[in-house]
Amino acid sequence: MFSQYMEELEKSPFVVEDFVEKLFWRTNSVNSDNFDPQLLAETFTQTIKDLRILQERQQRKCEKLEVALSDEQKVHAKNIDKLLERHSISVECFHQLDEKINSVAGKIIHLGEQLENVNTPRTRTAEALKLLNFMGEFLVPGPVVNDIFTNKQNLLEAADIIQKLYLVAQDLPAEKFGPTKKKIESKYDEIERNLIEEFAVAQKEDDIEKMKELASIMSQFKGYSQCIDVYIEQSQATSYIRGKDVFETVVPLCRQHYGIIKQVFSSPDQVISKFILNIYQLRIHQFVSTKLTDDSKDDAKYLKTLHYLYLRTMKLSNDLSEFIKDSNDDLLSKLTQNMFSKHLATYIDTELRFFDKTCSMEVRKFYDSKNHQKKQTERFQDLKRDMQAIISARTNINIVQIDNYGGETFLSEELAINLLQESTAAFDRCSVLSKEAETPTNIIKLADILLKHLITEHCDYAVDLGIQSIPIADTKSAPQIYFFDVVQKTNTIIHLMEKTYNASILPYVISTSKYVDCMHKKRFCLESIENKLDNGLDRSLNSICNWMKIYLQSEQKKTDFKPESDIDTVASSACSAVCQHINSCIAKIKKTIDGENLVEVLQELGVRFHRVIYEHLLQYQYNTLGAMVAICDVNEYRKCVRKLGDSLVSQLFDILHALCNLLLVKHENLQEVCSGETLNYLDKSVVMNFIQLRSDYKTIKQVTASLKTYN
Repeated sequence: MFSQYMEELEKSPFVVEDFVEKLFWRTNSVNSDNFDPQLLAETFTQTIKDLRILQERQQRKCEKLEVALSDEQKVHAKNIDKLLERHSISVECFHQLDEKINSVAGKIIHLGEQLENVNTPRTRTAEALKLLNFMGEFLVPGPVVNDIFTNKQNLLEAADIIQKLYLVAQDLPAEKFGPTKKKIESKYDEIERNLIEEFAVAQKEDDIEKMKELASIMSQFKGYSQCIDVYIEQSQATSYIRGKDVFETVVPLCRQHYGIIKQVFSSPDQVISKFILNIYQLRIHQFVSTKLTDDSKDDAKYLKTLHYLYLRTMKLSNDLSEFIKDSNDDLLSKLTQNMFSKHLATYIDTELRFFDKTCSMEVRKFYDSKNHQKKQTERFQDLKRDMQAIISARTNINIVQIDNYGGETFLSEELAINLLQESTAAFDRCSVLSKEAETPTNIIKLADILLKHLITEHCDYAVDLGIQSIPIADTKSAPQIYFFDVVQKTNTIIHLMEKTYNASILPYVISTSKYVDCMHKKRFCLESIENKLDNGLDRSLNSICNWMKIYLQSEQKKTDFKPESDIDTVASSACSAVCQHINSCIAKIKKTIDGENLVEVLQELGVRFHRVIYEHLLQYQYNTLGAMVAICDVNEYRKCVRKLGDSLVSQLFDILHALCNLLLVKHENLQEVCSGETLNYLDKSVVMNFIQLRSDYKTIKQVTASLKTYN
């Protein structure tokens, strides 16, 4: 039983509730049919006693283990004391040994200093003696025959000796030692050349260690710069492939040789700066000059090449900045400016000339494709046209010659896109190639050329032609209004131009004093076109409405509204023709105009259309059947104006419909109808004008007399 308890108590984690639960179920399983609480109590009591006995046993075990632990701690404590004693003895020995080493080291240093004091003068004396012996070689007339100077195997030793002799010779009087000095200088130059030749050979063989050694020796010679020049010349001569873009090879070349330069030369920053300077002055400058000279006869190619080469050079300068120290951080910028200074000085003149020429050519090419010769706009064209229209209306003779060019608008979105693409390229070049202070002014000059050709010479001219092509109404046929197409294309072109302004012009002028001037010029051009478009739309609506007015006057018969016999009460033929025309006009306007302009134009058309119909209906007398025809006509007109989507126009035609009802209702009900919601707020003279159109008006004077007093 104790082993079972131990097994359960040693489980991790131990839960008391689970232990009691298991004990309960084991007791209950003895007699599951009849629960015996007494048995359960006895079981719990016996288990508690067993657990107490188990606890006492475990307690005794713990006490024995604690005693054993205490004995073991005492043994380890004694061992630690012995180790501490041995450690302190070792530390003391170490200090004694350190003192002895310091003492010996001090004596050795003192001895070394004494030996050096004795050896240095001896060494210097030996070197001076050796140098004097070599000087004797140069004091004797004739060539130097010493193996040190004649054998190339001893070149490095000879270089060290001749460099010292050269320095000594500088202090010798020329009168007495002139030939000697010349011999030394001659041998100095010879050895210097040999060193440079050896350096060049070592470079070809990629012998970095030998190059480093030779460069270190050459640094004491006056021709050290020639050594650097040789390295640069050989490095760049073997690394360029003729015919390829030099910009592609420069950065990898510099990165490759910068690692070698840092190993070989004592002042790598100066060497890499000279390395890069040589690339710019010889390779890149020659490449740029050749390309620009070749393209100088063609402005388009010249400007594109100049822009491309300048950007590539600036990018190259930025990439090479990692090799340039802060003290020379403006070196590359100066090199670039010097390289392009001649071309940048005349750039903007070339750009303006080319852009103006290109725009003129594109515009001329467009009109040539249309077989159109541009006309000069007559000063008094509008006055002449108005006078001809008045004469035609009064004499019924059409003397106005209108040329609508077969519906051609003389506006081209393709032309506009071409001009805007050219302008965008010009603006990009200008922002890169102009000086920062001159960029806003140059951008505005280019923008002026764009406005001149795209807006003034193209859009403005096309709008003028469109206005002149608006027909004056006659009875022969419904007018063809092409001006709505002019409006659509003009708006599209102006929208494209606005995008170009926002993307390519405003960013360069918005924060400068030139911004106001730039916006004023654009606003002036656009306001001029906007006024002409408004004038053209007004004339177009007038043409539409005047034709309807003339057509109704000529085609509407009096018998339509005062038939002498029974007829079918349907809309008149004149009404059907007008509705067909107005529907086509509404569809055309919706197709060509959008936004707020569409709402305003449709409303204005609806208002003018209402005025034409209203004035037309006042010209006739109506009997009962004729009134029904008039109402049918007005219903047809109402269907047309619903397509306008304007509440004001719909309300006007609803009122007109209510007025036409006055022609039909019985005279006894006139008072009631006039007091209705629709007509009650109208001026009573308007209502009376319609009532007077009734054919029975004279027989109902008493009713009409009372109507004159209604509110």
